[in-house]
Amino acid sequence: MHPRQSIIEIFSTFVQFVADRFSRWATESRLRHSIQNCVNRTPQESSESFWALYWYKIWQIPETQTLAQQHLTAYLQESCYWVSQKTVTNFASTQYQLSDCFQIAIAQIDKVLKGFNPNQGFTLKNYASPIFGSAIRETLRQRHEVDICTDWGLLRKISQKRLQESLQNAGLPPEEIPAYILAWNSFKTIYVPTSTGTSRKISRPEDQTWDAIAKAYNSQSSQNISPQTLEKWLLAAAKATRRYLYPTPESLNVSKSSDDSWELLDNLPGTQQESLISEIIAQEEEQARTSQQTEVNQVLVTAIAQLELDLRQILQLYYAQGQNQDKIAKQLEIKQYTVSRRLTKARETLLRSLANWSQNTLHISITPDLLKTMSIVMEEWLQNHYSQLKYEV
Repeated sequence: MHPRQSIIEIFSTFVQFVADRFSRWATESRLRHSIQNCVNRTPQESSESFWALYWYKIWQIPETQTLAQQHLTAYLQESCYWVSQKTVTNFASTQYQLSDCFQIAIAQIDKVLKGFNPNQGFTLKNYASPIFGSAIRETLRQRHEVDICTDWGLLRKISQKRLQESLQNAGLPPEEIPAYILAWNSFKTIYVPTSTGTSRKISRPEDQTWDAIAKAYNSQSSQNISPQTLEKWLLAAAKATRRYLYPTPESLNVSKSSDDSWELLDNLPGTQQESLISEIIAQEEEQARTSQQTEVNQVLVTAIAQLELDLRQILQLYYAQGQNQDKIAKQLEIKQYTVSRRLTKARETLLRSLANWSQNTLHISITPDLLKTMSIVMEEWLQNHYSQLKYEV
């Protein structure tokens, strides 16, 4: 990133990112014309500190506050950029990129200007930098723990304590919160997504699952609540949680005066993109899907490798070569019921490994219905796995 040189550039240009890297300084023509007129009137003043203080004083006048804030936002671009770069480097594990952190920080411009006091001996840049850094760090901390995929994925991820805080923050009457918590617990116990392939995204439970959730809820409550009502409650809980964890920052792209013919971000190339929460959701969704599929594959591959030789042989003949139990029995010169028993034992061992992993890693409660679903999913995985091995050979 090359620093700006002239007063005209410093108070009228903005950082433009391409592929999360600084690309160039984008000029806003209206601001350029404004600062150019000021410089022409007082050419002897060439200090950026002078002009920063000048625009800060102009900002204190309600009639000229909007224009002054736009000039000062341009002025603080470099400070915001370097703070963002330093902070995001220290949070190496976060999925947030430099451009994301820059937007989080620059949205604090109101806070910076309202708190700044030139009589305390700070320059505006020195005062703004720690505020920018604090805003980025706080946002990353707030959003670090939760992987938002869908409403259903969020509800499976959130803790009961955080859910309760979210419902309280949303203004739900205290006497109603326990019912929402019970609905959420019933949902987490019954609905355990195990789909694979192209449909790995955590989606809405099927109607049959909602009936089971309602049954679990009603067995622990004096109320008789319908599946439709429980779904409505849980969607409201997800909305409250999302709002609590991801408060919407005040946008700079809002006119603060009666003159709404120009907005600060309108003329900056590359800023008209999906909102930041949309980009995270998409990124976290992809990361979650890829990570979970890889882990499930590894669990089952490892479990197969640890099987006894005769069980691995049965799986190979049954799934890779497509032989039925009679043919396998003749080839191995054993009884058909022995083949059946070994095949069942191999499947049960693999299913147990998958269930243990789900319980220990995903903290899922294993139920008979869940085991049945896991068994179906695992059968599909075995067919795909050995089919790929056959073609690789």
